[in-house]
Amino acid sequence: MPVRHVLFPGRHHLVTRFQTDYLRDLLAGRLTDTAGEPVRCDDDARVVWAVTSATHSGTRRNPVPAHRREAMIERVGAAEGTEPLVVPVADVPPSDRFARTVLGSVEVCLGLTLTPADTVVACSTPAVAALWAALGFRVAPVEDGHPDAPARPWDVLELAVAGDDRWRDLAHPAALAYYERYGLADVVRTAYLDPTVGAEGDLTATRDYRSYTADFDDASDRKWAQVGPHVQPGRVVDLGCAAGGLLERAARDPRLAESDLYGIDVSRHLVAEAEHRKAQGVFANPNVFFAQRNLLTGPVFPDATVSTTTTIALTHEISSYGRGRDDLELLARRIFAHTAPGGVWVNSDVLGPEGGDRTVHLHLDGEPGDARDLGALPGDDVAPYVEALSPAGRLAQFARDFPALSGGACDVRWAATTTRDDGGVTSVAELSLRAAMEFLYTRDYVRSWLSECHERFCDMTWPDWSALLHDVGFELAPASTAWRNDWLVTHRLSVGARLVDPVTGDGVPWPDTHVLTVARRPA
Repeated sequence: MPVRHVLFPGRHHLVTRFQTDYLRDLLAGRLTDTAGEPVRCDDDARVVWAVTSATHSGTRRNPVPAHRREAMIERVGAAEGTEPLVVPVADVPPSDRFARTVLGSVEVCLGLTLTPADTVVACSTPAVAALWAALGFRVAPVEDGHPDAPARPWDVLELAVAGDDRWRDLAHPAALAYYERYGLADVVRTAYLDPTVGAEGDLTATRDYRSYTADFDDASDRKWAQVGPHVQPGRVVDLGCAAGGLLERAARDPRLAESDLYGIDVSRHLVAEAEHRKAQGVFANPNVFFAQRNLLTGPVFPDATVSTTTTIALTHEISSYGRGRDDLELLARRIFAHTAPGGVWVNSDVLGPEGGDRTVHLHLDGEPGDARDLGALPGDDVAPYVEALSPAGRLAQFARDFPALSGGACDVRWAATTTRDDGGVTSVAELSLRAAMEFLYTRDYVRSWLSECHERFCDMTWPDWSALLHDVGFELAPASTAWRNDWLVTHRLSVGARLVDPVTGDGVPWPDTHVLTVARRPA
């Protein structure tokens, strides 16, 4: 039976000249399958382009959104005088059922049931080709069957990232024109070279996004009560917006009814959740927009166009996953540039203690024990293991994990272990005040322990923030301040723990834990 359809699955971030030449020869009956048998196609045979990972974009693995990939394929088809059939296929984990997933997507999208009798699969990846062969489909090997090993689309994209103009000759002319029209080479280059975001479009692969989003949402009312009074109407940008919890509150504020609200985050997962919430009608203001961007890799908004920028619990992540204070200065300069004269940047985050190099004794309940290599545990076992540790045991584990994952210091000397009158045990750790606060900020995040151990909370003190903001040109409003969250001290930091001066034996007052800066660009 002659072939009626050529199924061409792939991510299709670029279409090359070789691919269109190959498909033209395949449809004309001039090529063979992997078994060496000629492929005979009907005169009206069509190519079905299955665009895989269609629900995944903005990452090194999938830098170009699916709608751009689909449109590019249509433009290439028009230039070739063909009528491609384009089918989006959702991003799925690697699976032996991948071929069935593609077939199901084609059937739902086009109403076509592709069978081995009427379809040949064009596929250049041997492992994937084996999945199709297992279902009885004949496979045309595309690049894999060519003796000169032509550049595959991803090879061509890597040339573009490297600034090698040979990619322009290898890309199909219509695809090249489409890339240039929408600046897609820069999109690919930004995703590929982003120093802080991983291949999957996130800061870390160990974050539990369900608990992270829930924690952020729970705090949004409190955070909006703190920053909301300082927000100026106009273009309002929430950097590090997570799933949009703060903007949900902003959208209900009558003062901002005529404002445009923008949520920007580097995390693909969080932006997708924010878009999902928007589709469900969560935001009272219709002018709410979300985008996956990284301000450190380039400006997001034109200069002097933003009335208010908010950053909530973001700056410590930028410092942790980037280049420390250098990236915080870059962030501040980018925000200053896009802030309109008279506009503000409102920042709220945790804060490092002044005099952080001071040596203290941290008294903790329990005994330290031996730290373990948590990387050797199954992922689901990490949280129960950490949760079962005593406060002293968690510090011992933190002293192993935090330096390895964050690059920060946590040098601990266990000074004493004593039995209390109530029969309990207290261990005394000697360490710097900064290391003590890093641990106490982190120790309760057992559900995302390894992710939190990537982060340094104490890189910046209040004098550091004041100096940085003034250096880039901001003026600090009177509301700017360092402050101590006494609820946090009572319910988290001091539970089973206290700070003591190692010389006098007196208790050390809890330092300021948070900072609020309202930085205004002079009019």
